[in-house]
Amino acid sequence: MSWRSESIWIEFIVGSRKTSNFCWAFILFFGSLGFLLVGTSSYLGRNLISLFPSQQIVFFPQGIVMSFYGIAGLFISSYLWCTIFWNVGSGYDRFDRKEGIVCIFRWGFPGKNRRIFLRFLMKDIQSIRIEVKEGIYARRVLYMEIRGQGAVPLTRTDENLTPREIEQKAAELAYFLRVPIEVF
Repeated sequence: MSWRSESIWIEFIVGSRKTSNFCWAFILFFGSLGFLLVGTSSYLGRNLISLFPSQQIVFFPQGIVMSFYGIAGLFISSYLWCTIFWNVGSGYDRFDRKEGIVCIFRWGFPGKNRRIFLRFLMKDIQSIRIEVKEGIYARRVLYMEIRGQGAVPLTRTDENLTPREIEQKAAELAYFLRVPIEVF
């Protein structure tokens, strides 16, 4: 999602609040809760889940292992829910030709560096770089090369853009910024 005028281009970045993250958090939460309940019911000798008879699971070692997996899964699920709640990774890229600046803003984890704000002068932008790695784990990332400071990623690594989409995005941005495109 983006907004453009003659002198300003704002690109909004989706963070952790994606459908896939919600699905994984739910699946992980309920699966680990099931493991924990089965492990606990094997310890108590009572059925806490009516669909699964606890007499078939011996507490040592199966019940302990299932309880451990359940607790570990709940921790990982809690982490996912926190990243969704805090919307880690969301933000915007603002390119302003009128003022000659580029602002990149992202939300991080709570704490001292929760707000990540980068500001560059447009005259320091060398190029727009496309990095393409094909194969089983295809990766297509768009970078902005800053003179003396390296490359700043503009797209998420898990953003599955087709080659045509990433080329289109790079061409439009390079045209707007009046810089060349590099392909790696």
